[in-house]
Amino acid sequence: MIPRRPKLLPVFLAFTALSLIFLAFHPTAGQDQAQFSTGINLGAPRIRLAVPELPPTSVDQALVSLTQEFNQVLWNDLDNAGIFDLVSKSYYPLNVPKEPEEVDFKTWSSSPVSAQMLVFGKTEVINANLVITGRLFDLGNQANPQVLGKRYVATMNEVSTRAAAHRFANEIIQTLGGGISGINLSQIAFVSNRTGHDEIWVMDYDGFNQRPITSYGSICTTPRWSPDNSKLAFTSYGSGNPELNVFSFETNRRLPFPHYKGLNTTPAWSPDGKKLLFCSSMSGDPEIYICDPNGFNLQRLTFSHGVDISPVWNPKTGNEIAFVSDRSGSPQIYIMSPDGTNLRRLTTLGGDASGPTWSPNGLFMAFHWRVTETGTYDIYLMEIASGVIKQLTHDAGRNEHPTWSPDGRHLVFESTRTGTRQIWTMLANGLDPKQLTTQGQNWNPNWSN
Repeated sequence: MIPRRPKLLPVFLAFTALSLIFLAFHPTAGQDQAQFSTGINLGAPRIRLAVPELPPTSVDQALVSLTQEFNQVLWNDLDNAGIFDLVSKSYYPLNVPKEPEEVDFKTWSSSPVSAQMLVFGKTEVINANLVITGRLFDLGNQANPQVLGKRYVATMNEVSTRAAAHRFANEIIQTLGGGISGINLSQIAFVSNRTGHDEIWVMDYDGFNQRPITSYGSICTTPRWSPDNSKLAFTSYGSGNPELNVFSFETNRRLPFPHYKGLNTTPAWSPDGKKLLFCSSMSGDPEIYICDPNGFNLQRLTFSHGVDISPVWNPKTGNEIAFVSDRSGSPQIYIMSPDGTNLRRLTTLGGDASGPTWSPNGLFMAFHWRVTETGTYDIYLMEIASGVIKQLTHDAGRNEHPTWSPDGRHLVFESTRTGTRQIWTMLANGLDPKQLTTQGQNWNPNWSN
C-alpha cells in the first residue's frame, strides 16, 4: 500500500523543503547562543504522536513476550527520531484500537491526549510466524484517516521482532519526516577493549546486539564503513606495523590489501566507493594518499611538513576532502579538492581542531575542538558556507570523534562523561544524549550509511 500524505502535513513539509538544515544563532563560537537547531526537520514543529502498545491477539506466552519487545523498540525508535512529541501513555484512554473501525477520533484528538497522529494495530501468530499489523492514522482527517497500513512478518525470536519494529518505525518517520528514512536499521562500528585487546565491534544504532568483528589480539582502530555497508576499512597492528585492512561482511574475512611501510591509518571511502583515502608515512611525514579500494593506483595528495591525517569526503558532492593538519603549528581542519588542489583552512580560531565529519547534505562539519590549552575537547558544528560555529557538548568530560547518522539528524561520538570512554549519540543540535556502551572502554565510532 502506498502511504497517503496526511492533511495536517503540508505546512510542516513546506517548512522542511525550505530548510532541510536550519541554523539560527549568534555567529561567534563561545558566545551565548539564544537559538540553535540543525539537522533535517529538527527546527520544524514536532508532530504530536500517540503510540499505544499494540495488543497481542492471544495469551500465548511467546506472543505476549515478543509483543512487549516490539512495542518497546517501536516507542524508543520514534522517541529517538527527534521529530515527534510522543504523548505520555498516562493520558491514553483504556480502549486501545486494534482495527480502524475501533478508533475513537474525538477521544484521541481531544485533551488530554491531543494527538495529531495515532499509531495502532495488533500482533498475532500465523503459521508459526509473528505477524504485526501496524497502522498510522491522521486524526485530523476522519473521512480518510489512514496514512500508513502495513503487515510485517517476523520469526518468533527477539532479533527478528526488533527488526520488524525498526522497519515500522522507519516507515512512520519517512512518512511524517519529509521523506527522509529513519536510522533504525543502521549500525555503528567502534573500537572496544572489553576482551583485553582493541578490536573492531559493531552494534545496532540503539546499542543492541554488540558483537566483535575482529579477534586479532592486537590493536585495531579507525573503522570506516563503505558506502554500501558491505565492507569496513580500518587500521590493524597485527603485523607489528599499522596497516590498512578491509573486512568484507559478504565473506566475513579480510580482503587483500597492500602493505605500505610506515604508519597507515584513518581510511575514508569516497561516496561512490571507488576510491579510498588514508594517511601514510611511507614517504617520511604522515601525508594524505588516495587509491583504489584494493590499494592500487596510489597517489599522494598532500606535501607539507608535519602531520596530515583523518581525511573525509564531502558525501554530497564527492568533490571536496576535509582533513587535519598541524602545518600551522596546531591541529586544524583543511579542505582540498580530490586531486590535492584548492587547499584552504576551515578552522581559523586557534586551539586544536580534529576529527572532521561532513553532514550528509554537505553543508555542515562536525568536529572535536579544544579551544584553549587548558580546556578539554568538545563537539562543535560549523556551517561551512558562513564559518559559523556552535558548541554541542558542554561540561561533560572529554567528547571526541563525532560522525553523522545517515539521516543527518544525529551524531555518534565518544565521551568520558561517565568516567570511562563510551559511545554516545545525540541529536545534531546537541540535545538528547544517550549512552550506547558500558562494558570496557569504547571509542572511535562510525555510523553506517
